[in-house]
Amino acid sequence: MKNIGFLSFGHWTPSPQSATRSASDALLQSIDLAVAAEELGVDGAYFRVHHFARQLASPFPLLAAVGARTSRIEIGTGIIDMRYENPLYMAEDAGSADLISGGRLQLGISRGSPEQVIDGYRYFGYEPAPGTDHADMAREHTRVLLEVLKGEGFAEPNPRPMFPNPPGLLRVEPHSEGLRDRIWWGAGSRATAQWTAEQGMNLMSSTLLTEDTGVPFHQLQAEQIALFHEAWKAAGHERTPRTSVSRSIFPIVDDRDRMYFGRDGGSQDQVGIIDGTTARFGKTYAAEPDKLVQQLAEDEAIAAADTLLLTVPNQLGVDYNAHVLEALLTHVAPALGWR
Repeated sequence: MKNIGFLSFGHWTPSPQSATRSASDALLQSIDLAVAAEELGVDGAYFRVHHFARQLASPFPLLAAVGARTSRIEIGTGIIDMRYENPLYMAEDAGSADLISGGRLQLGISRGSPEQVIDGYRYFGYEPAPGTDHADMAREHTRVLLEVLKGEGFAEPNPRPMFPNPPGLLRVEPHSEGLRDRIWWGAGSRATAQWTAEQGMNLMSSTLLTEDTGVPFHQLQAEQIALFHEAWKAAGHERTPRTSVSRSIFPIVDDRDRMYFGRDGGSQDQVGIIDGTTARFGKTYAAEPDKLVQQLAEDEAIAAADTLLLTVPNQLGVDYNAHVLEALLTHVAPALGWR
């Protein structure tokens, strides 16, 4: 069995070719897709976060709404850029969303991806400390978040408060027990995957790795997952960690699929430069179900991960994306032993 979820970037554009033409469309359709996905038996609804872009940005109102409209499906992010975050305020928002959903939040965080603007986190009021850079700042925000999520008191109470306080130092409220174990780090390299394990976070790997050793993407990603598990064991953590990979997978079962993705059957890995660093991108899988089963069976990273996130073309609308998810669950997942 494998957990199967969807990952939406939540794009919108006023183009008449788009089914998602406004921010309102993107948000409301995200909720509707999560509801439809739960009805189909999908395990997770995950949302990407980008600032200064016509995409989903502030995740917690959306996550809370999805949590209130559903009862079983995991809700999560993939990922939140920690350079932009106040970790204490984030702990309050995350605790609220997790409690509303009944403990279904799977929170993916990271240093972030290339931005729409130059040093966008500065507009949000954050500056790296002297002698550090933006990546150090993201990790420091993460350290504080993880500490706060333990639920231990740290703030000195007012001796004359407006409302009575419990004894001792105060913690951020609301606190959701167990959320600390459901934090994922979006790792773009093997070294970062090892660091993720050392911090006791789950591993979230995507369709992009910020390194290239010349081997196929899925093999490099499988190596990343193996190194994560080795580092987790060495760190002595007691619980069993989770790992996820993201893929663009489109079973071609009707003329709509053929029209949208029939030309992607020959997709291959791509190597490019992002922020001055060599990066390897994973390919798109698009084929008839029997061919997809053969191709996916050879993907070593999918085999190694316990969770598969399917990137969905949200601008094609809720109905079509639900169709894609249903086609994979019906025609592909059982043949691979995922269902």
